[in-house]
Amino acid sequence: MGKPSIGDQELALLQHIEERESASAGEVAADFGEPRGLARSTVLTMMERLRAKGYLKRRQLKGMYRYSTATGAAEAVRSAVGSFVEKTLSGSVSPFVAWMSERAEVSDDELAELEALVAQLQSRRKDA
Repeated sequence: MGKPSIGDQELALLQHIEERESASAGEVAADFGEPRGLARSTVLTMMERLRAKGYLKRRQLKGMYRYSTATGAAEAVRSAVGSFVEKTLSGSVSPFVAWMSERAEVSDDELAELEALVAQLQSRRKDA
């Protein structure tokens, strides 16, 4: 089984830390928490929850804990999407693909990425 899913705010926090490679709780509270109106204790609680879920790791450096991503935000997004497909869509990706086809804002880069993924899926089916 994969890692536990995370919420939107936790994902934003994970992405914030990933962009900086490592950060202390105080740095995250100031740079991430304050603009969102989050208390330092709330930010630290979120960081510790992400650590307990396996998304963050910490190491002590000069008497201060530095947090960094254990797996990266991309894995958290994949886990969240997987959980959504399994729980909300009963394992079927067709409703998601239908939504994507109706969405007008698909960029050329996103379309190319989707085409590459479909080609990869087709290749796997041929190999099986």
